Amino acid sequence: MAREATAEARRFGRSAGMLSLGIGSAGVLTYLYFSLASHNLSRTEYGEVVVLWSAVFVLISVLFRPIEQLLSRTIAERQAHDQPIGSALRVAATIQLGLAAAFAVVALALRGPIQDDLLSGNAALYWILVTSVLAFAASFFGRGFLAGNRRFGLYGALLLLESTARMSFALAVALGIASGQTAVALGIIAAPVLSLTVVPLAFAGRAVRTRGAEAPPEPAEGSEFTLAHGGGFAAAVLLIMVSEQTLLNAGPLLVRASEDAAAAGYIFNVLMIARAPLVVFQAVQTSLLPHLTRLRSSATAADADAFRLSIRFTLGAIAVFAGIVALIVLIAGPALMQVAFGDKFSYDRVGLLLVTFGMGFYLSSGALNQAALARGQARFAAACWVTAAVTFLIWNLLPVLSEFRRVEVGFLGCAALLCGLLFLLYRSARTRAEDVPAPDSPEEIEARLAAADAE
Repeated sequence: MAREATAEARRFGRSAGMLSLGIGSAGVLTYLYFSLASHNLSRTEYGEVVVLWSAVFVLISVLFRPIEQLLSRTIAERQAHDQPIGSALRVAATIQLGLAAAFAVVALALRGPIQDDLLSGNAALYWILVTSVLAFAASFFGRGFLAGNRRFGLYGALLLLESTARMSFALAVALGIASGQTAVALGIIAAPVLSLTVVPLAFAGRAVRTRGAEAPPEPAEGSEFTLAHGGGFAAAVLLIMVSEQTLLNAGPLLVRASEDAAAAGYIFNVLMIARAPLVVFQAVQTSLLPHLTRLRSSATAADADAFRLSIRFTLGAIAVFAGIVALIVLIAGPALMQVAFGDKFSYDRVGLLLVTFGMGFYLSSGALNQAALARGQARFAAACWVTAAVTFLIWNLLPVLSEFRRVEVGFLGCAALLCGLLFLLYRSARTRAEDVPAPDSPEEIEARLAAADAE
């Protein structure tokens, strides 16, 4: 039994590792984009690009990532049961279009404050923000379609093309082909637009596979995918996404509110120590939720052991990784930061170490969060995230320490708080009755959707 559990955990580790290679390549190119931008723009210009990217990333993660996840899992589940996916596509498209339209209306109505207060009065950056967010709405829909159809090769190609397109604009400035802040910032628009070129390949492949095949059976009464399906889970994921972006991207925006754009650029670079590993860990999270959900749904003791071993394996790998990064930062952190981002800023070794330890806690929180979702505890997990995010905001509003040190200490403290809360949830002796998804409830549907992803 123990041997079976160990083998299952190792299989998960291999699949997560292979998926990390593709997503990690896109992460390296994103890191290179900011490195080139930092070297070739002034402190203020680079800081304004950082503020722009932080605002865009917060918006697209909060607005569109929950729809991507819901769409991908719904397509996988309905195909597993030989059901048509047309209703899922229509509902997801309706939600996505509604969110995009609502964003456009609010962004246009608040153009003055956004352009003048957030983007230093730069009209070009304002329109880049609006256009890129709308373009990402289509990109995230494409990601959900590809993932749901298990076209992971094309999914990886979309992410790689997106990051390559973005980096190319910063590279053009570095080579002297183009110049200026606007040229670098235009890469934020080009990334989602050019990445969508891979989506027609998925539709073409689907057309080939379904040509000549028997028509899917008519959906049974009550099985049609509607806006109500997955509502509870989607709401919990939305809260988690908002909290996640608060911890990762609110720091530069808070510093920008009290200091200048250059200061926001500095703290963004420091937080890259935490943000860059998350790109690779995204692959682990993508594999971990369906893997754990499938194990949790089994009644065998071997699968229960494999569940625990998978979490233990992931947490152990994170601890080793964080320890290695901490040692490197201790020895040569400030020098390496200047190599990566230029000598416009002087980096503080203590601050870098604070963020490094916070990164370890944060990555561990991601693994424990997937365990909570697999157990049907999305609402309790969301409560843990919201607690940590609110604490982070309150801490950064207190008149203590310097602006930079508040963000660094706050990130470490709140990441540790989040990890502790999720660990307590994980170590619960038993799943409470109200946490177990009822048959045909939105939470139970989500559990089946997540399990379908592992097939």
